[in-house]
Amino acid sequence: MRALRTLALLPLILLSLLSSAAVFAEGLYQVEVIVFRQAGEPIPASQPAPDDWAQGAQPLDASSERVTALNSEAAKLNPGSGYEVLLHKAWSQQLGGSPSSVALHTGDEQFGHFPVEGTLHLSQVRFIDLQADLWVNQFDDSGLLTGSQRIKQGSRLKSGELTYLDHGSLGLLIRVSPL
Repeated sequence: MRALRTLALLPLILLSLLSSAAVFAEGLYQVEVIVFRQAGEPIPASQPAPDDWAQGAQPLDASSERVTALNSEAAKLNPGSGYEVLLHKAWSQQLGGSPSSVALHTGDEQFGHFPVEGTLHLSQVRFIDLQADLWVNQFDDSGLLTGSQRIKQGSRLKSGELTYLDHGSLGLLIRVSPL
């Protein structure tokens, strides 16, 4: 009798294993990021960003860029409310168990650096794990890098949920949603 019950449960067990494996399979996601800072705060003359700031991460491909959806959130981060949006981008990206890295930047390049530059490392098993390493740079009149402010933080994200990372006068909003 016990053998018959076990045999009857076998298809259900196999089905649940297959469906849970599909949850952890690599998938296509939309990633949207807003980097902002407190308006009027000077960038400290600290250690400048390293020349290898991209650390081998792949730059965003123009074909993967997507229309931004967090426009109302970005609009609230205005000088009237004490903030300044430095970067707002959205793109599609494959996520799976091994980390997928992207190099982000915005503004005009000056001697290998941008006003905002850095990397995002994302991986997804059960949750989405994020490692952000972003630099906000200040240049002198000749284009030399004089100071940088850095946000380097990790976080566990829930799919489709807006997450806020705070670091001094810098902040980052990120949402990763399946496509």
